[in-house]
Amino acid sequence: MKKYNLIFIITLIVMGAVFMVSNIVLEDTNSDKGRPYRVEIERLCLAISQGDEPDISDCKYVTNIEKGSGSELYNTNSDYMIKTIGSVTYRFDYKASAASNSRSRLVLNISLGVITLAFIAVMLFVRAKLLKPFNRFSSVPYDLSKGKLTQPLEENKSRYFGKFVWGVNMLRENIIEQKQHELELLKEKQTLILSISHDIKTPLSAIKLYSKAMSRGLYTEKEKLAEVAESINKNADDIEKFVTQLTRSASEDFMQLEVNVTEFYLGSVLGEIQKHYFPVLSDRHTEFSVDEYIDCIIKGDPERSVEVLKNLMDNAIKYGDGKYIHIGITEEDGCKLVCVANSGCSLPESEMLNIFDSFWRGSNASGKAGSGLGLYICRQLMLKMDGEVFAEQKDGEMRITSVFPKA
Repeated sequence: MKKYNLIFIITLIVMGAVFMVSNIVLEDTNSDKGRPYRVEIERLCLAISQGDEPDISDCKYVTNIEKGSGSELYNTNSDYMIKTIGSVTYRFDYKASAASNSRSRLVLNISLGVITLAFIAVMLFVRAKLLKPFNRFSSVPYDLSKGKLTQPLEENKSRYFGKFVWGVNMLRENIIEQKQHELELLKEKQTLILSISHDIKTPLSAIKLYSKAMSRGLYTEKEKLAEVAESINKNADDIEKFVTQLTRSASEDFMQLEVNVTEFYLGSVLGEIQKHYFPVLSDRHTEFSVDEYIDCIIKGDPERSVEVLKNLMDNAIKYGDGKYIHIGITEEDGCKLVCVANSGCSLPESEMLNIFDSFWRGSNASGKAGSGLGLYICRQLMLKMDGEVFAEQKDGEMRITSVFPKA
């Protein structure tokens, strides 16, 4: 805001200087440096000296001619010049050229004044209606990063920042919901772990007792040994069951991925992808092409569908060799198949089964940033939209295909 005020003041000073310079230039332009009225007076004097009657009807500056003597000749409010022709003294009344252009100066000053007032009004409006409200919003991202989530943003009456305020409030609410979900999930995990840990202790203690008894030779009969072995096996099965339960809990859907299933045109989604990635890949000198297709209506969430294809494109950029990326569109069993293929597949075939697992990263991910969640999120979103996604390697390409059901 201080910089804005400084710019405001400097601009006003500059405009004031322009105002002054314009008037000075106009004054110089309209000044009597050339004294054109003297030309007319000399012409009239010549006519008088030749005995002609002086005619001022076509004079621009001379307004009157008086002849006489004494002080009455000087009794006038007009600009004048005294000339003696022969033995007669004449007074030539004239008007300076600047006076004839006073209207131009008035127009100039009014114009500059209106422009200055308009500029001041616009600058004050911007300051009051845009900069001050935005300055109030500027601390919001910092507050959100520090966990200050309780106070929503209030919209001002002008509503110039309506979409921004709505978006920030939506972000705040989503952060609150995510934190609550994380806390609930953490509580459930801890409760489950404590419960299973307690349940594991019983069969584990039994196994330890049986193993100690056997090591000391307390069981000598074959029937008893068989019974103990069966008990150990049963307790081991119980432990295995608890471990499986823990593994299943750890692999549950831990992310809130909401979708709003509706109907939309496939072309709108592909248009977003082309608009975003054509300049990006052009800068990387990567050939990018999209199959020709007949547009149709498909089912799903348009925003989530764009998110899925962007994830696939980002993967193709990150793990491909940069030669080309191609989007193929086919149709099969009432579904549209959108395949993102990139050259330079470097993932071993043996790892293909795991690429949609959460937090899993392939052997080709070394030195590349990532969390191992991109393709996992893609699959979860496609399943929630009644679609599917699958991957294959073919002809040196990595191909990941999203299956969108047609409406």
